[in-house]
Amino acid sequence: MSERAAPFHCPYCGDEDLRPHEEGHGAWECAACNRAFQLRFLGLLSRGPAAGATGAQRGTEGVTDDRP
Repeated sequence: MSERAAPFHCPYCGDEDLRPHEEGHGAWECAACNRAFQLRFLGLLSRGPAAGATGAQRGTEGVTDDRP
């Protein structure tokens, strides 16, 4: 099995200076904002995405598009 992918940027500040955290598997620390966070796989969904689903059904409620 291949190695798991690393995050590309910090979910809090967006910086790319990430290092593995000593807390264990999936834990990372950001040198820019001095935060530690953990990523983990929750599992597979029993159903796939529905065709034509609305934003609320896809989990994108609260996301705004500020494009003119």
